[in-house]
Amino acid sequence: MDQSNSARMFDARILVPAIGDAFRKLDPRSLARNPVMFVVAVVSALTTVLLLRDLLTGAERTGFSVQVVAWLWFTVLFANFAEAVAEGRGKAQAESLRRTRSETQAKLLSEGGDFRIVPGNSLKPGDVVLVEPGDIIPSDGEVIAGVASVNEAAITGESAPVIRESGGDRSAVTGGTQVLSDWIKVRITAAAGSTFIDKMIALVEGAERQKAPNEIALNILLAGMTLIFVLAVVTIPSFAGYAGGQVPVIVLVALFVTLIPTTIGALLSAIGIAGMDRLVRFNVLAMSGRAVEAAGDVDTLLLDKTGTITLGNRQAAEFRPLRGITELELADAAQLASLADETPEGRSITVLAKEKYGIRGRDMASLNAQFVPFTAQTRISGVDVDGSSIRKGAVEAVLRQLDPTIRQDTRELQRIADDIAKQGGTPLAVVRDGRLLGVIYLKDIVKGGIRERFAELRRMGIRTVMITGDNPMTAAAIAAEAGVDDFLAQATPEMKLDLIRQEQAKGKLVAMCGDGTNDAPALAQADVGVAMNTGTVAAREAGNMVDLDSDPTKLIEVVEIGKQLLMTRGALTTFSIANDIAKYFAIIPAMFLAFYPQLSGLNVMGLASPESAILSAIIFNALIIVALIPLSLQGVKYRAIGAGALLSRNLLVYGLGGILVPFAGIKFIDMAISAMGLV
Repeated sequence: MDQSNSARMFDARILVPAIGDAFRKLDPRSLARNPVMFVVAVVSALTTVLLLRDLLTGAERTGFSVQVVAWLWFTVLFANFAEAVAEGRGKAQAESLRRTRSETQAKLLSEGGDFRIVPGNSLKPGDVVLVEPGDIIPSDGEVIAGVASVNEAAITGESAPVIRESGGDRSAVTGGTQVLSDWIKVRITAAAGSTFIDKMIALVEGAERQKAPNEIALNILLAGMTLIFVLAVVTIPSFAGYAGGQVPVIVLVALFVTLIPTTIGALLSAIGIAGMDRLVRFNVLAMSGRAVEAAGDVDTLLLDKTGTITLGNRQAAEFRPLRGITELELADAAQLASLADETPEGRSITVLAKEKYGIRGRDMASLNAQFVPFTAQTRISGVDVDGSSIRKGAVEAVLRQLDPTIRQDTRELQRIADDIAKQGGTPLAVVRDGRLLGVIYLKDIVKGGIRERFAELRRMGIRTVMITGDNPMTAAAIAAEAGVDDFLAQATPEMKLDLIRQEQAKGKLVAMCGDGTNDAPALAQADVGVAMNTGTVAAREAGNMVDLDSDPTKLIEVVEIGKQLLMTRGALTTFSIANDIAKYFAIIPAMFLAFYPQLSGLNVMGLASPESAILSAIIFNALIIVALIPLSLQGVKYRAIGAGALLSRNLLVYGLGGILVPFAGIKFIDMAISAMGLV
């Protein structure tokens, strides 16, 4: 357990409120969600009523009953405390988020371009606001104009600012973040009360945490075991009566509580909540416990290329002129054609021409130039300046516009374009006054360190598949650079869905990372759908996890946390069952020793008396829950080992430990309470 995690776990700001929450959780409506602890609370209430009766009637030897009843209630409260601490860490995070949602003012733009100041919570989807340096972005939205440096520390926890701009995968902005420089116009996409921060607050508080299937199954098993022991305990008075004796109700209750799996029953909810909290600390929000558990068993990972494997915005990397044309001449024409191009690609062409050739940007107004905007139909943009016509665009589109009466050799241009495509880039042809000048090489920038991360996923047994709309040649080049295992080129949303369904039909669990609206169907179909925070609203709504850092390789941590959750639950279940076996040896021989002296041989602990044995077992039962709270919240350390080795390790560490620890603990408590004369 590292020091920072320990500090968070034992933070007084979390522990003190958790004490009050432990008492509030005595509400039967809250206890009913945990069948084991609900039963313990019921029998604790029953024994309390009987104790009050004995005190009022002046019955003898009520001191023993008082101690048993007190420790029964402590058992319930400690279980509530474990859950409250797990929830408390989420509430602390939620409170931090709530502060970022403080009342903000928005500059609502009118159709004429003027703005008026309005409350941020009055904005509705479709409104356009201006956000300038120092302003808080009032709500979730998409950047439709401008580029700005944004501080997202309130959301991601990272102090380094990020760039948000129109177009590409960096256009999404989140309410509560702050613009540090420049300006942007934002079209609001979320209504008040349904922003991303509102959803984050609801998720991290854990109030609506859905139980995963394995957790539900374990709850059913624990409830069944509890019912079996109810039936077993109610038959004991008959056996005692047959032997000519009588077993007090308080002893029967003590036996029952030590027989049922109270340890795992008390910690089960805390384990699930803590698993989701660990994801939050990695800046990943899980919409349900099911998603966290499924992540632990993922076999195949599908990743959208643009914005996930690559940065999303293609960058100009090189100018490649035709024979007879200088690089400077091509760069000058490309920059002129891009000066009014506000797309990330257009801006990168202008920057490359300036940095590599020293061509400074020119004022379009003073040049009396007329800009030709890009359209999906023409796939060309450009400029008319000083009687000259310059165009840039897709190679096929530019060639179609050339005057067929002018003889030009296009083979060289096509060869350069093919060479760029083989390298995974995008070629843009440049033509001036009907004369081909050359090609701009736009490169998809693969995110740094991603190849090593994919290698780590491969070692974990996870197959990675890149999904892209690019042609197979380009897709193969980027797949090789990124280090993925396979790729699907020219993919449509339907093809993505089919691929996921094919994998699931083979019995595999599939995770999908994406950021675009076209990824939404696949994100919804996948067992684990991780949407990038920089992605579209549709993608974030479809996924069952949101990565606030927009790092697709974060799935490594997500998988480890999922495996850690499963390992923690399995380890503590193993410990709980073994722990109960040891408690049987402590309490059953002591209880029946007066009726059946032959059972003295089973009193292997050498406990002082039946009363001491019963009280020691009850005290240990309560204290072991407290001792295991840190482990349930921190989780068992993940190790990349096989299922067989993991089972052997659990049986050795938590199985054998679950037997030995209670023997030592109960004996020590027995010696202590005997020395203090408590029985």
